[in-house]
This record gives sequence, structure tokens and C-alpha cells, in this order.
Amino acid sequence: MSVYLYRWGKFAFRRKWIVLPVWLVLFLLLGGLGAQLSKPMSNDFSMPDLPSARANDILDKHFPGASAAFKFDAVTGTYVIGAPAGQKLTDPANRTALDAFLAKLKDLDIVDHAKPLVNPVEAAEKMGCLADPDPAKCSGAPLNVLSKTVPDSVAVLNVPFTIKKFTDVTDAQRDAAYAVASDARNAGLTVEMSGSIAMKQEMPSGKSEMIGMGVALIVMIVAFGAIVAAFVPIFTAIVGLGAATSLIMLGTSVIEVPSFTTFLAAMIGIALSIDYALFIVSRYKHELAVQDSPEEAAGTALGTAGSAVVFAGLTVIIALGGLSIVGVQFLTFMGLGGAIAAGFAVLTAITLMPALIGAFGRFLFKPKLPLVAKHDPEDDTAVTLGMRFGRLIGKAPWVALILSVVVLGALAAPAAGLNLGLPGDDSQPKTSTIRKAYELRTAGFGEGSNGVLNVAADLSKVPVEVRENAVKALRDKLAAYPGMDYVTAPQWSEDKQGVLLDGVPKSGPNNQATKDLVSDARDAEEQLQAEFGIEYGITGSTAIYADVDHVLLSKIVPYLAIVAGAAFVLLILVFRSILVPLTAALGFLLSMAATFGATVLIFQQGKFGLIEDPHPLVSFLPIMLIGLVFGLAMDYQVFLVTRMREEFVNGKSPKDAVVAGYHHGARVVTSAAVIMISVFGSFLLETDVTAKSFGFALAAGVLFDAFIVRMILIPSLLVLMGKWSWWMPQWLDRILPDIDVEGAKLRELQQRSAPTQQVPVGVS
Repeated sequence: MSVYLYRWGKFAFRRKWIVLPVWLVLFLLLGGLGAQLSKPMSNDFSMPDLPSARANDILDKHFPGASAAFKFDAVTGTYVIGAPAGQKLTDPANRTALDAFLAKLKDLDIVDHAKPLVNPVEAAEKMGCLADPDPAKCSGAPLNVLSKTVPDSVAVLNVPFTIKKFTDVTDAQRDAAYAVASDARNAGLTVEMSGSIAMKQEMPSGKSEMIGMGVALIVMIVAFGAIVAAFVPIFTAIVGLGAATSLIMLGTSVIEVPSFTTFLAAMIGIALSIDYALFIVSRYKHELAVQDSPEEAAGTALGTAGSAVVFAGLTVIIALGGLSIVGVQFLTFMGLGGAIAAGFAVLTAITLMPALIGAFGRFLFKPKLPLVAKHDPEDDTAVTLGMRFGRLIGKAPWVALILSVVVLGALAAPAAGLNLGLPGDDSQPKTSTIRKAYELRTAGFGEGSNGVLNVAADLSKVPVEVRENAVKALRDKLAAYPGMDYVTAPQWSEDKQGVLLDGVPKSGPNNQATKDLVSDARDAEEQLQAEFGIEYGITGSTAIYADVDHVLLSKIVPYLAIVAGAAFVLLILVFRSILVPLTAALGFLLSMAATFGATVLIFQQGKFGLIEDPHPLVSFLPIMLIGLVFGLAMDYQVFLVTRMREEFVNGKSPKDAVVAGYHHGARVVTSAAVIMISVFGSFLLETDVTAKSFGFALAAGVLFDAFIVRMILIPSLLVLMGKWSWWMPQWLDRILPDIDVEGAKLRELQQRSAPTQQVPVGVS
């Protein structure tokens, strides 16, 4: 491979005015097609075959159309109404204000007028709950008549809308749904809105990417000691990310693509494009000093560093593309989006980069900045900080190994308390109407009222004469669980073969106790079915959250096994070793555990006050984090250890090879890691809590893996293992293809052609 990339590097450098226009045409073509043919992205995070889908089947059978409210893309709306402090909604003035509010709702064109709206106070009165608030008959009342502290002060009003899908909701419609309660608010009532009608379809602002690029520019100025060279990786990152995003947007014209796809692609595209370009330009800077011409330097840089970039990129693509094996549609698209961005990062690095180097020519490393990047890490005679640190690890490998393991273990400890959930109303900003509605409803009805369990029972196999007893047994069974607050009275279908019950837990929808309650309630079906023949399913946001958690957690181990196995084979090809890929994988497990621990500590436990409102981590964060950080970890492994292997193959002792490889690779890996951390960490500035947690977790993962695992733990292990680090059975060595990442065949080619080379031009 090194020979092919070497030849291409020389060609692209020499024929830059062919390569650059081709890239320009490709970029404009993709951008134009993406802009013209793109369609709106989807916010459908549904999963097939969830246990909660069974309840939807029963609903469709006995309550036609009722299951639509429990789909991810359904447009739902609930108004939570509170009386002024010290008053009740049953007071004449407040009741009048409620009536006026309902009248305005009936005039709103996006409300489904086929379904009648009833004043919650009037509904509670008809149930007999104002005069006699009996829990047996009033547990499902829309007014908090059973509250022991502030009775009759909070009401809920579920409103049907005519909008078909969440993605169809416009800002004007959302504003109208909120503004319709203005008169009621002016009358003294508190009216907040929850449900998908109130949810804004927010995308990343773009500020994070700009901040990440700004930090990356500063890092590269320091790394190169020159200004022009620092802008080249930024340029390739813009081109690569733009092309990848355009291709994703073009895909929306053919298939439905989840909106989060571009968020992940932006994260990956910027960071990888800059990293890969940084790696190649750094090698080119060194080769300028030792090769006969800039063209030869470009070819050599691409043949050596470019080979490492190709295989580093392949590990990322494998890790992200492997998300498709999870079988969850939105994860598949997110993974594919990230893989596309990674693919373009590699493509721009090995095709566009040498042409840009050729275009800038001798001006690439001009002007040189004084005192910045004073020592070239590629110069074997220079004593850099990387060399000093490498020697220190070489002298005390056991100390370095033990310290790194202890630090990572301590960071990993909080991961034992990991709690997962999907972003719900309680994870919205405190200033949002959704969050205010959640808090108001909690104050009036209890936290569990925000996560009702919707139980749909099928009685078609139950004898007619025992159906009421069967439903009573089901209700009593559900109500008997310690975590259940109450179960509402049954609502029968017209054919008398279906029943709806609402179970209100004592804890919130993302609480583990609530998820356990869902599991226990489902387990009770076997006994009730054997006794009565009744069958039932449980749906609603709480049940769906629990199902999603279970599915995603159950996929982590097989996903990790498949991706790690594929990457292990790839790394064996790269390093011609068994132990190096094995230690790389074990080191990743340690960094991953530390990352989970730190993320739990900050976002779930709210330590150090960095997060004002701690919550369970989003359910798909672990599997996404594993895929992303695994790919990036193998990047640094390839960048650093391929140079160590190159030094070993060239005759250095195992220990000296580690020190020399560290000397050559420490600065570029450090720069790459700082850039990654900056890009990912900048997403902490986003308002969306999911984006914040993703950004922090990725930044922490890169920090731990790059600076502790790859730059301390792995070098210390290589020193301790000595020559066994590069051992591979002879039979395996014979059958594996020699991809020559370290460039041995390239050096042979250069040596054979050396007599015909021109006299060095002395370019500096």
C-alpha cells in the first residue's frame, strides 16, 4: 500500500491543477444536488418489535386509532393548568377562565374538533369527585382532587391535534398552541404545555463546530510553527465535512434519515479530517528536510503517514458502520452518517492534501513563528519533551503501568451506578414550557403522573361471564405492586372484548424503580392468562423508555465483540503482531470504563456543579460512545505504534524503538487529541442535554484514551513485553497479506531509484 500511496502522492503534488479542479467540481456537484433534492429529516426514533408494540396491536384491534398517540412521531399535546397561589380551580373566577380557555381551543384550527373537550373541573364534578373525593372512583380524575396538600389546584387537559406527524409541526403552529392560553394566563392561571406539540425541533447551532475549528487552528499553528500550514487541515476539514453532509442530505431524497445523523457526522468529520491532515502534513514537514525534492517528500509522507491514516480511518468506519448490526434504525443511520464523514476525512487526506501541498509549495511553512515548534519531533538529534517522556516510561515501565491502571480504575468506579433513559420532559431546560408543565403536574398529581403505564387488555379469549372478574384481578394485581400509586377504573371497548387501564407509578418515567415496575407488571401476565385467558400489553412513554433501554443494553456485548473482532484482525495486518492489538483492545476497555464513570459523575450525579440539572444518561449513549471512542482509540494506536514498529523493523531494540516512536509521534498524537477534545468538548455549549452529554463523554473518552492509555499504558506494556510485542506465529505471518504500513517496500523502491535521483534542491 505504501508504494501505491507514494506514487499517488507524487502524482497529486505534480498534477495539482488537475486534482484540485476535480475536487472542486465534486464538491459543488454534491453540494448542489444535496441542496436541491434534500427532504426534511425524520425525528422517528421508533424500534421494531418492542414489547410495548403488543399493546398497540390490542389497541388497534379493539380501540381503532387509539395506538396513534403512542407512536414516536405522533403529535400529542397536554395542557397543565394551575390555580393562583392559595386558590383552587373550582373557584368561580378560575372556573370561568377555564371555560374561556376551552372556547378559544375549540376555535384553534389545528385542534381536532371531532373529539369534544371537557373542562377538567366539570369532568371531576360529573365523576362525583368534588363532593366525595374517593380514591376508588377519582384516581383518574383530570383534577387533583386527591392531593393532600393542594387539592383542586392543578388540572390536565389532553388535546387532540389534526397534524399528522411531529415533523409536520411548524413554529407558527407551535406558537399558536402556546399563545391560545394567553387570556387564561392574564386571568391569573398558570398554563404550561407538554407533549410533542411543544417540542422544538432543534439542530446543533453550528457555534460548537466553529469553536472547535478555532482551537484546532491554534493547536496546529503551535504544532507546525507556521501559519499557512495550519490552515490547510482546516480547509480539508471543511471540504470533507461539506461533501459528507451533502451526500447525507442527498440521501434524504431517497430514504427517511433521522435528524441526529448530521450531528454525529459533524462531530466526526471535523475532528478526523483535521487529525488526518495534521498527521500527513507533520510527516511532510520532516521529509522536506531529508528528501531530494518537495515532490519526493510529498510522496514519502503519503506513503508512510498516509498508510496509517487509511487503516486508522478503516477502524473508525468499521466501528461506526458496525452500529447497523444493532438492528435499531436511527442508530444505523447515525453510524452510517459518521462512517461517511470518516470516509471523506480519509479521502480528502490522501487525495486533496498532496495537491494542496503542491499548490502552496515553498510557502506552506511560511512565515515561521519564533519560539513555536522550535524542535522538529522528526529530527532524531533533537531532544524533545516527547523523547524525555518516552525515556522516562522506558526507565520505569512498571510504575507507569500501575499508575495509569489505578487512575483509570478510580475514574471508572462511578460507572457502577449507571442509569439510562430517553430524553423526557424532565430533561428539558427549566425555562421551557415542557419542563414547567412537568414540574406543575408533579406538584399536583405526583411525579408518576408524568409517566403513566397504559395497559391494553384483550378479553376475546375470556368467557363473557368472567370478563369483569378477569379485569378486576388484573387491576388488583397491578395496584398491589409497591411502586404503583394507583390504577384507574377500566375503560371498555365497544365490543366489550378490550379494556384500557392506566397505571400511575410513584416514581418518574426514567426512574429505575418505574422500569422495574413495568417488568414486574408484564411478568404477571402468565398467571392471569392461565387463570382467565386474559392477554395484555403495556405501552406509554415509560414502558417505551424501559423497552429501548433493554434493547440497547442487550446489544452492547455482541456489538463490541463483532466490531472489536474485525478491528483486531485489521490491527494484526497493520502491526504484524498478536499482542499489540490485544493490548490495544484491553486498554480501550479501561478508557471506556473511565469515560462512563466520569460521565455518570458529572451528568447523572451532578458532581462539581458543572451540570445544574442532573439526569439519567440517554439510552443510546453507551453503544454510540463505544463505537466512536473505539474507532478514535485505534486511530491513536495506529499513529503512535506504527512509528514504533517502523523503528523496530529498521533495527532498533524494542525499548529504543518505543522511545524513538514516542519521540516522533508524541506531538502529533497530542495535537490530534487536543483537537478532538476541543471539537467534542465544544458541544457542551449546546442547549440540548443530549448534545451536551455526548460532547462531554466523547471529549473525556479521547482524553483518557489518548493521554493515559495510548501515551502511558501502551508504551509501558511494549517496553515490558520487549521483542514479544512484535511476535506472530510463522504460519500466520506466511498467510497474512503484507500491507506494508511501515513503508519497507517504499524504502526499497527509493533505494533502487536513488542513483537516478536529482541533486537535492535544499528546500527548507
